[in-house]
Order: sequence, then structure tokens, then C-alpha cells
Amino acid sequence: MTADPYFFGYGSLVNRATHDFTNPQPAQLTGWCRAWRHTDLRPAAFLTVVPAPDTTIDGLIAHVPNGDWQALDQREWAYDRIPATASVTHPVTKPVEIAVYSVPLTRHTTPTDRHPILLSYLDVVIQGYLREFGTGGADRFFQTTQGWETPILDDRNAPRYPRHQQLTAQQIAYVDDRLAAMKARIVTTSGR
Repeated sequence: MTADPYFFGYGSLVNRATHDFTNPQPAQLTGWCRAWRHTDLRPAAFLTVVPAPDTTIDGLIAHVPNGDWQALDQREWAYDRIPATASVTHPVTKPVEIAVYSVPLTRHTTPTDRHPILLSYLDVVIQGYLREFGTGGADRFFQTTQGWETPILDDRNAPRYPRHQQLTAQQIAYVDDRLAAMKARIVTTSGR
């Protein structure tokens, strides 16, 4: 039997409102953690996964219809698609082949004031984790993600992230409370 192609999403792809891929299922990826990084391919910091042997992260797997990776590869154009089937725990009972998107270590650097995290992007990611995994899962997102010293640009009033979503007041309060507890540095203009 041929394995069905799936991807493992660990950032905005966890938020089902940002895509229409079929059969999304909660899953876990072992041996990797999330990290905020910068690459010259994008103006803002973004999430990637980096090897972390003792870490497991929550995410979402979803089917790639007809094995057509083109649309997802275009969305994730700054990343490489790498095999991850053996590292993913999931509830799907049929044979699947799972890929994860990661920027090669040689192509990213630590973000700076010139390349902040977009709050509109972080909001989308956290909204997805709250919906899929509840508060506990969103808390685990913060715990298993590196790079929180990166400045966060408050662009909520004029979102720069193209797939931004409207958050509820409760979701906004959750994000703001967690960032305050971590003493995250919120800025109102990028260092450009």
C-alpha cells in the first residue's frame, strides 16, 4: 500500500483557518524544537525547527491531496521540506509519509531589532495552539520554542502577516499575559 503524503505543521499551519489541507490531526514531533530565526529571504523573524534530541513539540499533520506539494512548497518557500515520518507520533492508522519544513542551519541567523517577530504572526500561531491543544498546549509552545529574546513588533493595528486572523479578547489576553510573564520586548517600530 502506498503511503499518503502528510506535512507536520508547528507554527501557523497549526491554525486551520490559514489553510484548507484535509484530515488535519494533532501530532507530536520528537527530536526537534521550534526557534525564532531570521534569513535574508524574509524581512521578519519566523519559526523554523532545529534539532533538539530530548524535545517533543506539538503540531498538526494534514494530508497533501494527490501528493501535490506545489502550493505548500510555495507557501513555505524559505524552507526545505525534509522527511520526518519516523519522528512523528499521530493518530492516523493508514500508512503515511510525513514531511516537515525547516530552514537549513546555514541559511538562518539569530533575529535582531531589524528583523523582529511579527505579533500578528505570533497571534495566528497561538490561536491555532489554543484551538488544537488548549491552554496547556499553548503553554508548551512557549516552553519548547527558542529565541524569545527576539523583539516582537506590535503590528496588531496594521497586521503585516498576510494570513493574520481576528483573535478573541480572551486569546489576545492570553498572548499578552504570556509575553509579559516572559518579559518579552515589545516594540512599536522595526529597527529599519
